[in-house]
Amino acid sequence: MWGGMSDPRLLVLGHGYSAAALARRLLPRGWTVTGTTRSADRAEGIARTGVAPLVWPGADIRPALDAATHLLISAGPEDGADPVLARLGDELRGRRFDWTGYLSTTGVYGDHGGGWVDEDTPLAPSTRRGRERVAAEAAWAATGLAPHVFRLAGIYGPGRGPFTKVREGKARRIVKAGQVFSRIHVDDIAQVLEASIARPAPGRAYNVCDDDPAPPQEVIAHAARLLGLPVPPAVPFEEAEMSPMARSFYAESKRVRNDRIKDELGVRLLYPDYRAGLAALLAEETGGR
Repeated sequence: MWGGMSDPRLLVLGHGYSAAALARRLLPRGWTVTGTTRSADRAEGIARTGVAPLVWPGADIRPALDAATHLLISAGPEDGADPVLARLGDELRGRRFDWTGYLSTTGVYGDHGGGWVDEDTPLAPSTRRGRERVAAEAAWAATGLAPHVFRLAGIYGPGRGPFTKVREGKARRIVKAGQVFSRIHVDDIAQVLEASIARPAPGRAYNVCDDDPAPPQEVIAHAARLLGLPVPPAVPFEEAEMSPMARSFYAESKRVRNDRIKDELGVRLLYPDYRAGLAALLAEETGGR
């Protein structure tokens, strides 16, 4: 029994990196977690974590929807539309869950020249991905499910840190004047989601980020120092060779406030800044040596 529920069942639509971290917290607490994936190969890996995989689109998802007490949507927009609503909009109409969550992005706020934003800041995305997320948030709000919206900053964690590129000499310290990003460790995403499940406030939006927005080149430099390796040379943004997607991340600069997850959900971040998060990742990689 968890939080007064005798048989809590979470259905994740798009069982990815963040959802897997949430499942690692919920499964030992007696939850049943089902996660959708498009790949039969990925389904095998999901099953090994204790999550029941569902290859979808493909399999009939209605039994999983019928059984679910909680619903998490972690699939992003595709071709300008929300892929879940495109396939399940009619099926979801009229359903009720104890809690519904939607994973969005801080990209919905757009560029603020390094200034601060919070959940009450008007949504003014400057990238296509940000505009698609704003549209998806609105589309989910219109379903009547009153989803909790989690606007995630840049995600890092096991397997998604800078250490591999630094070790291989592939890391670059791209410098753009005034550029700052907010970040969040995946385990902190998971604890925010769990805290929201315990304290539901349907329709509420939450910024999910740490306490220390920082220039990206500082993070790479710190990772190199932790490894005892030379700090990669600085590359001016204007001269850097980057993919269009990578370059688009530098189109927006802002500092994101996270007071709401602390004040309303009682969250105490495991990794309040990138220094704490990177130190923990390195200790895990090296077995604490």
